[in-house]
Amino acid sequence: MASSFFIKGKENPKLAKKSKNTASKRKNEGDTGGKANAKIKKPNKHNEEISSDSETESAAVPKKKQAREEYEYDETPQEKKLRLAKKYLEQLREEEEKKADDESFETDLIAGRLQEEVLEQKGKLQRLIAKDLLPPDSSEIRVLRGHKLPVTCLVISSDEKYIFSASKDCSIIKWDVSSGRRLHTIKGVRKGSGDQQVGHSACILCMTISSDGKYLATGDMNKLIMIWEADTCKHLFKFTGHKGPVSGLSFRRGSHDLYSASHDRSVKVWNVDENAYVETLFGHQDSIMGLDSLSRERCVTAGGRDGTVRVWKITEESQLVFHGHNGSIDCVQLINEEHMITGADDGSVCLWSVNKKKPVATVKQAHGCHGDPGLERPLWITSVAALQNSDTVASGACSCSHNSEVQIWKCGHNYRSIELLFNIPVPGFVNSLKFSSSGQFLVAGVGQEHRLGRWWRLKETKNGIYIIPLKRKQPIAEDANETEA
Repeated sequence: MASSFFIKGKENPKLAKKSKNTASKRKNEGDTGGKANAKIKKPNKHNEEISSDSETESAAVPKKKQAREEYEYDETPQEKKLRLAKKYLEQLREEEEKKADDESFETDLIAGRLQEEVLEQKGKLQRLIAKDLLPPDSSEIRVLRGHKLPVTCLVISSDEKYIFSASKDCSIIKWDVSSGRRLHTIKGVRKGSGDQQVGHSACILCMTISSDGKYLATGDMNKLIMIWEADTCKHLFKFTGHKGPVSGLSFRRGSHDLYSASHDRSVKVWNVDENAYVETLFGHQDSIMGLDSLSRERCVTAGGRDGTVRVWKITEESQLVFHGHNGSIDCVQLINEEHMITGADDGSVCLWSVNKKKPVATVKQAHGCHGDPGLERPLWITSVAALQNSDTVASGACSCSHNSEVQIWKCGHNYRSIELLFNIPVPGFVNSLKFSSSGQFLVAGVGQEHRLGRWWRLKETKNGIYIIPLKRKQPIAEDANETEA
């Protein structure tokens, strides 16, 4: 290495000159840098004032605006997309939670209804209403008059807006419940009038209305069943086939299948939608006096003087036979699919279960007796009614005096007993009784004579429709007791 700089102890002239030039260049650069540094460090009043003003303006910017500007500056497009996506997902989550709560409520509601329907089908649904009922005042009972002769039967539409009634004068009247006004009257016609006039020419004994309110069916002493359009009271067609007076009619709930009973001891099944006859069932040994049905494909009949109540299983083509009354069983009504109430001319009211051949409860002389001392006879039970799937039933009697009554009864737990709640004075023969579907009122069809004959006549009474309100006890507020205390 030393030989590159020195030759025989002497300095290399080329390298020495190059080193001197490099040193000189570094010295000049050092002098220039020092002057520049000295110039920057030199104070300048003009520059200081500008710098001070800039700081003041920067401090005057509002904090919110500055933060927003910094935020807008700091947030990248990717971060903004992420923030909006999270916000959208949060909204979706809240909507799903709200929807889940609504669906849970609807599910619980539907489950409750399904449970009620199952209990109803099994005949185990029993709404406890009787304990809250109060007897109405006589001033609260409304009377609708329009028939010239005794009222024989009536029905209430499922929406409780209309009442249809029929009479011995062969007429049918449609009533408005709220106003009590007659909406339509179908007058009776003379025998032999042919097809020129439409209507009944003999006493109407029974009637029924479909659960959807579309069809009205009526049966008379001339063995005819007539089908009407319930809304307009227009005649549609008629069924013939019975060989005796038609004494009972009922539509199967939820359908247009029609069951009819007659004094010819038969039960017939019809399809109103198809205007067709289906089949005939036999079994009773005497005239059938009443018929009822609910939603199952079965009906129940009262067999008059053969002393039986029969449950007809249509699809199985079989029947159940029940015995219990000592007289003619003239009326029957289903409480639910498993229990029913009947009345007879021996004055007794019986409560039945389809699982037992004998009544589960019987009240003898339910409406008392009449006649001279020593010759008393029980009052004839002419009609019964049941508030479906509840513990409340009613009965009406045939009285030879002006003082007759409708009685309201309470069925015990699991329909094992029956007890009287109260009486409602109704002058005349109570030929028909019907509860409204909600249980808000009871309707009685009353006349001067029994619907099946003229054994007695009460001239003092008037033929009409009695609308009886069923008042209920008001619930006692718990807060009232606390306030009084």
